[in-house]
Amino acid sequence: MARGHQKLQSQQKNAKKQAEMKKAKSHDQKTAAKAALVFTCAVCRSQMPDPKTFKQHFESKHPKSPLPPELEGVEA
Repeated sequence: MARGHQKLQSQQKNAKKQAEMKKAKSHDQKTAAKAALVFTCAVCRSQMPDPKTFKQHFESKHPKSPLPPELEGVEA
């Protein structure tokens, strides 16, 4: 009977530990940074966080390509 009770306690302790690990893992900086990369360059497929950075990238890396329509009103 004692083994059954110990098994139940062990399962509860493990479930609590797994939940804490999952909670701690959800606040990963890498995941948050990846979610912040909203704009994707159509030419080289690199990702940028905001339109200003995207326009600067586009003007410096792809000067011969036409500016995408979403960047025309943005000031760099």
